[in-house]
Amino acid sequence: MLAEFSITPIGKGTSVSKYVARCLKIVDASGLDYRMNAMGTVVEGSFDEVLSLIAKCHKAVARDSERVSTIIKIDDRKGARGQLEAKVRRVERVLGRTLRT
Repeated sequence: MLAEFSITPIGKGTSVSKYVARCLKIVDASGLDYRMNAMGTVVEGSFDEVLSLIAKCHKAVARDSERVSTIIKIDDRKGARGQLEAKVRRVERVLGRTLRT
């Protein structure tokens, strides 16, 4: 499954890069395949692995935040693997060119 998530501490100012970095350390250490983008992080793995990882990230931000907003978008396709790259490549084939990712 793929899940895109974004975790935002509320009341911590306009820049949240230190909280994003805190989460990305956890994501990177998980061993799951992921891609960070300007608006969130996409991770691929089993349902339980991915939700457990997002929960760890949420709790890491909540550790010193009174309020945390977590947004999750899930694409759970049975039997699909390697979709972080494959979904992009399929669109590139249709367009006949490489996209910026």
